[in-house]
Amino acid sequence: MPINPFELTRKLVEIESTTYHEGNAGRFLYEYLGSLGYEVEKMKVEQPELALTPGGGTGERFNVYAAMPGVTPDVVLSTHMDTVPPYVGFSEDDEFLYGRGTCDAKGIIAAQVAAAEKLHAAGVKVGLLYVVGEERDSAGAKVANKTPKGSKFLINGEPTDNRLALASKGALRVELRAKGKMAHSAYPELGDPAIDKLVEALHDILAMDLPVEPEIGPSTLNIGIISGGRAPNVISDAAEAHLLVRLVGPSQDVKSAIEQVVGDRAEVSYSLDLPMVRMRKVDGLETMVAKFTTDIPSLTAWGEPFLLGPGSIHVAHTPYEKLAKKELLEAVDLYCDLAGKLAG
Repeated sequence: MPINPFELTRKLVEIESTTYHEGNAGRFLYEYLGSLGYEVEKMKVEQPELALTPGGGTGERFNVYAAMPGVTPDVVLSTHMDTVPPYVGFSEDDEFLYGRGTCDAKGIIAAQVAAAEKLHAAGVKVGLLYVVGEERDSAGAKVANKTPKGSKFLINGEPTDNRLALASKGALRVELRAKGKMAHSAYPELGDPAIDKLVEALHDILAMDLPVEPEIGPSTLNIGIISGGRAPNVISDAAEAHLLVRLVGPSQDVKSAIEQVVGDRAEVSYSLDLPMVRMRKVDGLETMVAKFTTDIPSLTAWGEPFLLGPGSIHVAHTPYEKLAKKELLEAVDLYCDLAGKLAG
């Protein structure tokens, strides 16, 4: 019986699987793919220290890899099981599927599973890899990269409006931590305000000229988190900010510029550093440039990478996430077409 990608998307979206809480989604896929005749493997991924995990990680985490018994795949279809918070429940109408993960990336999982069934029937050796942690630090992809399965090609799924990406930007997560000295706010001369140092450093960072790549576009920078201080009437003794830079060139150039601008006002550290990736064109497929980052830089051992998926990145990570049913069905055919061409 053919796989219904709408129904599979619904089942996946109804399972809450924000980053660090992917266990139930992994268990569902492990059992579901096993029921289709796949030989399924769990790849354990360690939980980070709960003190470092927003909201705290709970339960078992693992990637899911599946292939037909005895098959070494030529092509592996892959994406991630985790989503950004908060959870948004599933709904649908005649045109769209709605809810957290519909386009990023549970609808993509459904399209890939449906495509794999058709590829098996066509004699294409295909595997499936679904990882955890893409929305935070690519932890699952890094674990998977230690045990590749011999594939020549990796088709990664992210929302690209069903266009083949010729490049995806890199990502540099920057953390600034400023230290000061507490004092009564009526006597500022007795303290050393950490928040002031941090704010001044951030102001100067925002004024920086970032690299531009003509074929891909500019680097961009977002200040995503700021915290610090004790109370309005206390001089702050600590403050921190978390930034994300979308890279279009070597990260070291950006790191050096940030460190020079910040100087001794704050400590600078980096919790994620993923490079920009260029990919090749395939005849017959529309193309685009992805301004976002994927797991591809962390899956280098899985073959030549390609990036393709249904849905718009513009609604991913929003309360209005959705995926057109028509586009989901088109994605099944596109995955079959691309994998078939690559497998020769």
